[in-house]
Amino acid sequence: MFTLPTLKFNPENLEPAISAATISFHHGKHHLTYVNKLNELIEANTELQNKTLVQIIQNYKELPISLQSAVLNNAGQVYNHNLYWESITDQKNQEPSVSLRELIVQNFGSFQEFKMQIETAGLTQFGSGWSWLSVDNESKKLVISKTSNAESPLLFNQTPIFTIDVWEHAYYLGYQNRRADYLKDMWSIVNWAEIERKYLELI
Repeated sequence: MFTLPTLKFNPENLEPAISAATISFHHGKHHLTYVNKLNELIEANTELQNKTLVQIIQNYKELPISLQSAVLNNAGQVYNHNLYWESITDQKNQEPSVSLRELIVQNFGSFQEFKMQIETAGLTQFGSGWSWLSVDNESKKLVISKTSNAESPLLFNQTPIFTIDVWEHAYYLGYQNRRADYLKDMWSIVNWAEIERKYLELI
């Protein structure tokens, strides 16, 4: 059984990038609903029990077809939101370490190009979804991608280390239809230390 994670930041301190009201609905309503629905599925289906969240997501196609969509939607959204909260901090305007910045430049040509690709992935995701920075499990290179709804790079042999939620509930109270502005403002609250910690765990 899974629980709603405690936020490691004060929502009021994320403003103006994200409003406290948005966090209240996003974390306390949307994320909590996914956690509760996933736990209901686990309680009713023994094949989901005693598995990690990643195991549930990566093996959802082994479940009966009647279960697959509900399991991916809820387990995926629990995982995705967990990472989203870990990707942001109220210690504003952090910068990546010298080593992380150099790694990003090696993979994407420049730091500005990296940021542009993350924003473009989020902006061009049609409908609900996510923009990702992940580590390819084979090459160990950094890769940028986008996924729709509850999908994540876990399904494509990659391990995410950073994400931006581009579902409308993540930004609409503060930005309405201005997704591009939301994506740009997110850089002020990125938790670079946590991104680097996750990367180092994988290499």
